[in-house]
Amino acid sequence: MRRYARALVAFALAAGTVAGTAGWVSGDAQQALTGPPPGSAQWRADRTPGGGLPDPERATPGEVARFFAGLSAAEQRRLVARHPSVVGNLDGAPLELRYRANALALAAEDDPRYRSLAAPGRRILAFDPRGRGQVAEVFGDLRTAHRVSVVVPGSDNDAGTFDRKVADHGAPAGMARTLQAEAGPGTAVVAWVGYTTPVGVGIDAATGRLAQAGADRLTRFTEGLTADGLPEPAVFCHSYGSVVCGLAAHRLAVTDLVVLGSPGMRADDVAGLRTNARVWAAKDPTDWIDNVPNVRFAGLGHGTDPTDPAFGARRVPADEARGHAGYFAPGTDSLRTFVAIARGTGAPGGAGAAAEAPVPADVPPPVGVPASADGQTPERVRASAEGPASERARASEDVWAPEGVRVSAGGRVLEGAVR
Repeated sequence: MRRYARALVAFALAAGTVAGTAGWVSGDAQQALTGPPPGSAQWRADRTPGGGLPDPERATPGEVARFFAGLSAAEQRRLVARHPSVVGNLDGAPLELRYRANALALAAEDDPRYRSLAAPGRRILAFDPRGRGQVAEVFGDLRTAHRVSVVVPGSDNDAGTFDRKVADHGAPAGMARTLQAEAGPGTAVVAWVGYTTPVGVGIDAATGRLAQAGADRLTRFTEGLTADGLPEPAVFCHSYGSVVCGLAAHRLAVTDLVVLGSPGMRADDVAGLRTNARVWAAKDPTDWIDNVPNVRFAGLGHGTDPTDPAFGARRVPADEARGHAGYFAPGTDSLRTFVAIARGTGAPGGAGAAAEAPVPADVPPPVGVPASADGQTPERVRASAEGPASERARASEDVWAPEGVRVSAGGRVLEGAVR
């Protein structure tokens, strides 16, 4: 009876997620866009270069990259002209060809929702007009960048809303643009709206159906970046986007997984993600997502709050952010930490500690990084089993911050800033 009662309580909480709590609203069920890019049938029938073209659905990004590497510049240009919708969305194809192909596809598109995407100078890495539309845009020079980041947004994002100006730093393009501008030269950021997101926060947002389809697409997209010779990215996952990242985590070759305003990642803890990436979590005190029950029952809900110390993620201070869309707002502690992660200065191998969770005494500091508790360097503070109890207690409260930033155990910035 007790187990049955707990199940009923969990179901009621999960149902509350769907019915609406603290700003959640009903949403229409969406059909996930899956499969190969538009124009794939004509691509498959094209035998121009001889030997056939790689199948857009079955060829791996690595196979695609090797195919294009074997073509002459003239042959590559011909494929862009003949099949812009395929080349523009073909993970593993050289990004310069994808930019050109998507510019051609957008120039030929007469849907007014996508008109602004065709503006000269934009680096559109993916564009699919089907359904609500999907798009990815690059900020910075992706080819020369030493550090790459990808922003994965949550509900109510598609190609038609991509350029909305409301809460600019809270929309995908605004997040990516702000992050790259702050991170500066040597970095590039991709705003990736490459999956079908929920509309509103109803059944779709409370289940993992759309997230699973998105996880497959995100995995292939990041594989395409590395197949094209680009660095492994850091991935920043907002809201329902963190569900996508959680389901993809074990397949993603990325340096960092950063979740913000997350309803859960469909895992009980970091170990459950089965990733080698560093996992970070942020939630500001005014984010309504905090009122969403962190349960998973009968397919509803997404599980443990990633900022819960028991989850084991590294805490990103976010006391200065405001609301569900305020994490990338200029001047906030969360953005400063995101910038350090995007630059690669904020996450040396093994650095950081779980949010307010004890650091095991037998874990050594990373090679070449001294262990200290002065808060001035981004090293992991190691508790000593033989050391004074006060030292062990302090180690359990440390919250990582980028170089030059000192924070309290609760994540509040005490002094310093990343410039």
